[in-house]
Order: sequence, then structure tokens, then C-alpha cells
Amino acid sequence: MKLDILVFGAHPDDAELGAGGTIAKEVSKGKKIGIVDLTRGELGTRGSAEIRDKEAAAAGEILQIQVRENLKFRDGFFVNDEAHQLEVIKMVRKYQPEIVLCNAIDDRHIDHGKGSKLVSDACFLSGLIKIETEVMGVVQEPWRPKLVYHYIQWKNLVPDFVVDITGFMDKKTEAILAYSSQFHDPDSEEPETPISSKTFIESVRYRAQDMGRLIGKDYAEGFTVERMIAVDSLSDII
Repeated sequence: MKLDILVFGAHPDDAELGAGGTIAKEVSKGKKIGIVDLTRGELGTRGSAEIRDKEAAAAGEILQIQVRENLKFRDGFFVNDEAHQLEVIKMVRKYQPEIVLCNAIDDRHIDHGKGSKLVSDACFLSGLIKIETEVMGVVQEPWRPKLVYHYIQWKNLVPDFVVDITGFMDKKTEAILAYSSQFHDPDSEEPETPISSKTFIESVRYRAQDMGRLIGKDYAEGFTVERMIAVDSLSDII
């Protein structure tokens, strides 16, 4: 299956929190999108890996993506080495996306920065003809995405561009809340975390509102890039 956009997240819920509105908007425009989670989030304070598997599947259905896979790397301990790069390369070559979205380049959780660099490096290596990979006995062709963008997560990084997600904020929020074990529940007896507070979801909406304000829209999501962005004409900029 060839996808238009492949979204990577170090943990289930990263894609929804960082780019859920953009995913929902692109799906509405007919784009084929998939998500690949690097880990099952098994070190998460609340819930379990099994619960996260179900929540991730539910979130994917809400966003109406084409496919979701999990590479089952070790949460907290995966590294950017040949073995891990090859597994990511297999996903890139399998789905041949034009655009890849991945974790923030720098963030509070160490897996986010690691995942960002791992995916970015793998996207480059995926285009090299002398790196051989196969899936289910089928040799894969080289493939390099045209664009790699990094969504913004916990830290308030300065975006290189923002995507207007007006009209898709509710869908983003619904997908985030599919991870009910992770967020505020007054009846939960599990330990509190930075994202289980009453105000966390409000903060996600506020950030989107603030980025939207900067471009004269209701809501937006920010992204950073590793290479210069080019446009065909000045009218491409909204």
C-alpha cells in the first residue's frame, strides 16, 4: 500500500498529540495516511502496553487512517543504530510516503528526540540502493520521502511553519481522549502524571489556539524542518 503521509511516533499518542489535527485535515482531503509507533509505551506510568494497543487502534479509527503498525522497540531504551534504522527503513519502503511526520527534535521525554533523529536518519538511508531489506521474503525497492517534518510536543519550540487545523480541533481532541488511561480521570487510583492533570487537554487546545492566532486562524499545529522550505509563488502562503 502506497501512502501519501507516514507518521511516526515514539509512543502511541505522540502522533495524535503532535499532529492529530493535521492528520484529520489531510484525511478529509483524500490523502492516505498511516501511523507507525516505535514502542508500545510500556514504561508509561498509567495503564499498560495492552491497554495502549487498544487505545491506539481506537484513535486510528477516529482519525480514519489507512493503517497503524507498532515496531515494538524498547520504550525508553531504543537507540539510533543499524538494527533500529533497518526496521524503520522497512516501513518507509513498504509504504513509500511522499511526506514523513515524526517526533519533536528536542523534548522533555528522551524518546522523542531519539525517535526524531532515528526516523530522520532512516528516511535518508532508505533511499540508498546498496542497503538491502526485505519483508515477508520480498526484496524492497529503495525509497526516500520528499519531505520530513517534525511536529512539536511538550516544549514550546518555534515552528518553521504551521498548518491551519480550524475545523479539525475537535477530531484531534477526540483522538487524544481515546487514550483514556493516560488522561484525567477523577476515579482513577493510578499515580498522577504531567498529562493526567485536569488542565492538560486545555493546554493542548490553548497551544493550537495560540498558533492559530498568529496566522489569523482559529487553530493551528506547528512543525519544524531540517532543510529550507520552498514555495512556487508568494500566493502559496496563507
